[in-house]
Formats: sequence, structure tokens, C-alpha cells
Amino acid sequence: MAKLVLDTNILVSAIWSPNGNPAKIVELVLYGDADIYFNPDICKEYKDVLNRPKLNFEQEYVQNILDGLFECGNLINVEPSKIALPDESDRKFYDVAKATGSLLISGNLKHFPNESLIMSPTEYLNKFKKIPE
Repeated sequence: MAKLVLDTNILVSAIWSPNGNPAKIVELVLYGDADIYFNPDICKEYKDVLNRPKLNFEQEYVQNILDGLFECGNLINVEPSKIALPDESDRKFYDVAKATGSLLISGNLKHFPNESLIMSPTEYLNKFKKIPE
């Protein structure tokens, strides 16, 4: 089973476009076809970003997604790495992915090193051909 770390932009995109590739990846996790890993900082960012008033997301829907992810996911603690990153706030995603041997799925690849463990939603779905119907 695939081990994934999802950048927050994947969850935002999944809610905005329920038929898009980010939503398909979130479905894989929620239906038990992929494992998700996160640390307390990622959980906090998911909650903070998805509940921003400017996004105007329906709060019950957001809470259902978060509850599902947190219930089926794997909460871990990791030591911060020292690798240079363009956006320091993305370190938490990179570090969890490295520590767990997970793939990091992000819509902002330029924020991370060019490593095979980091890919876009389209790259992930094309490579593994796991697209829910």
C-alpha cells in the first residue's frame, strides 16, 4: 500500500475540485487504498488553512474530511531536518515523508528538492494508475 504525505494545497484543491486529481488522492486515503502520515504541525496547518474564512468552505464538509484523514492516518513525531528549503513552512511535510519513506504529494513542487519521493497529484496517479471510479 502506498504511503503518502499530502501537502495542504492538495486538500484545498480536493475541496475546490471534487473531480480533480487531488480529490482522487484524498479518496484513495479515505477508502483505505493508501496510508497517510502527518505530524502535529501538519494537522494544525490542515485545520487552520481549511477553516480560513476567505476560502468559504462548508465547515461540516471540512470537518468530515479532517475527521476521516485523522482517523485513518498515522500521527508521528520527527526531528526537523537541516536541508535547505525554499519555503521553511514546508519542512514539516518533507521531514515526515523522509522519516516514513512516504511519497510527498504537492501542487507546489518548486517548494521542495528535486527528489523522486516528491510528486504532483497527476504524476502520482499516472505512475501508480490508482484512480478511483
